[in-house]
Amino acid sequence: MDFLNELAGSTAYTFHSHTEFCDGRATMEAFARQAVAEGFTHYGFTPHSPVPIMSPCNMHRDNVARYFAEVERIKRDHPQCRFYAGMEVDYLDGICTPQDAYFQSLPLDYMISSIHFVRSQDGEWVDTDGRFESFRRKMDEKFHGDIMYVVREFFEASHRMLDLGGFDILGHFDKIRLNASYYHPGIEDTGFYRSLADDFTDHIIDVASKRQLTVEINTKHYREHGCIFPAERHVERLLKAGVPMVVNSDAHVPALIDASRAYGLSLISK
Repeated sequence: MDFLNELAGSTAYTFHSHTEFCDGRATMEAFARQAVAEGFTHYGFTPHSPVPIMSPCNMHRDNVARYFAEVERIKRDHPQCRFYAGMEVDYLDGICTPQDAYFQSLPLDYMISSIHFVRSQDGEWVDTDGRFESFRRKMDEKFHGDIMYVVREFFEASHRMLDLGGFDILGHFDKIRLNASYYHPGIEDTGFYRSLADDFTDHIIDVASKRQLTVEINTKHYREHGCIFPAERHVERLLKAGVPMVVNSDAHVPALIDASRAYGLSLISK
């Protein structure tokens, strides 16, 4: 799917949102009504994909057919906006990837691929997303307090995910920065972190020169934490290199479907 051609210059869109099918806090119908009320022209649903581990935040396979049926109903009932059946596929090295036959067989309009889970030193998959209080507890209980290990594993997995491909939009590629910065203030300004993040930005630019790839500017945490993903310096480099970018709100409640997107769009307009 060529997102930029679909948009035809419109900025009234978001391709990243979560509803009752995963960790969202409202029904798809509530999100659809909000999108129409706010004048959105393109709106994508992206439940967190089924994963082969226990996770309260991810969609169950048993609900996938019902999800697609609900998207089709919403398309019929709300023709004022173009709605898409997307999915945010969680990348877990070797056990869950966008290239898996299961995901490739689904009638998706597009896929976002993101990393939320990092494998601990003991081999356990740990969700590093979410609120900092939970992240801090997991750092002590699961990662032996080694934040450098977590950040390095996050970016190394990101490289493998990008090389493997099979998806349309790269999701919040440096989101580990948020919790890592609270756990270790100033880490994002260290040579260690900057080298990892800059190397991955270089990798994105290289891959985007060879195959179709869109990168999101994720504005979910801008209002509360004052940061977007990727960080502004990476956005600038990607835009200068001609990498297509879209601004997504990653909303989990209908009222926030347009949250801080104006800031992300302003970076593109510059």
